[in-house]
Amino acid sequence: MLQADSLRLCFVVAPQTMADDTEDVQLDFAADEQESARRSAVIRHPLVSFFHLFFRVVAIVAYLLCDWISESFSSCFVLILTLLSFDFWSVKNVTGRLLVGLRWWNQIDEDGKSLWVFEAKKASLGKDIGTEAEARIFWLGLIICPLIWTLFFFISLFSLKIKWLSLVVASISLQVANLYGYLRCKAVGEDGQPADIRSFSGQHLLQRPDIIFGIL
Repeated sequence: MLQADSLRLCFVVAPQTMADDTEDVQLDFAADEQESARRSAVIRHPLVSFFHLFFRVVAIVAYLLCDWISESFSSCFVLILTLLSFDFWSVKNVTGRLLVGLRWWNQIDEDGKSLWVFEAKKASLGKDIGTEAEARIFWLGLIICPLIWTLFFFISLFSLKIKWLSLVVASISLQVANLYGYLRCKAVGEDGQPADIRSFSGQHLLQRPDIIFGIL
């Protein structure tokens, strides 16, 4: 009778133990998902994220308030182009590398030919790459600001403000250069192509609209 009671006790305790183990595993999975979501929302590089938007936003504000800032068109021209030049350098050399793990540059090969290089760091190797929140800040700033300058272009064109039109065209050129370069870097990362892709053309971006819309 004692052995039968012991066996019966074992059968009763074992399922309860297995149930407890199962519940613990489920709670651990939930905690991992919450931790992953928290990390994706964290901004690791607040200063870099700030300066990614600072110069280009200030340039837009300066353009809108230029009549109140100074009566001299040349002063406004120099101020806005200086801000956008700082923006071009910082986005190309700093924020793109730290926030999304992308970079592009031009180099001269042994034959003296100009070669454009576009690189995308793999996510598995990019421990220093920014989070999803930082990537969204990067791409939204990179795409929305050229659209705003394009709107300024049509306003200046229809208003026949030729001198302001020249400033807007120069601003669009600086903004679109970085956007185009990073879209090519993004395409390199998704297609798994090597960094040197001289055969890549603008038509590839039109054939892959998901490169742009997938960012947003």
